[in-house]
Amino acid sequence: DEDATGCPRLLGDVVLALETIEREAAAQSKPLADHLSHLTVHGVLHLLGHDHKTETQATAMEALETEILSGLGVDDPYAATDEPVG
Repeated sequence: DEDATGCPRLLGDVVLALETIEREAAAQSKPLADHLSHLTVHGVLHLLGHDHKTETQATAMEALETEILSGLGVDDPYAATDEPVG
């Protein structure tokens, strides 16, 4: 999608706190790269309009995250935990 000038339309920013992600990955015994990938995908999905305010929305968003992450070679982040993200 482009703006009126023909430039790509910016959706917003995804801000990640690396120290927090490192701490969470260690606490959850997850590879740092996998956790970072998960939170990046999660943030981008929010920019695209996805949300997890209801159980139905959360289920749909988690399924999409899992599908995208699988394509990146990252295991299902929800398989071993029921902890909510973001």
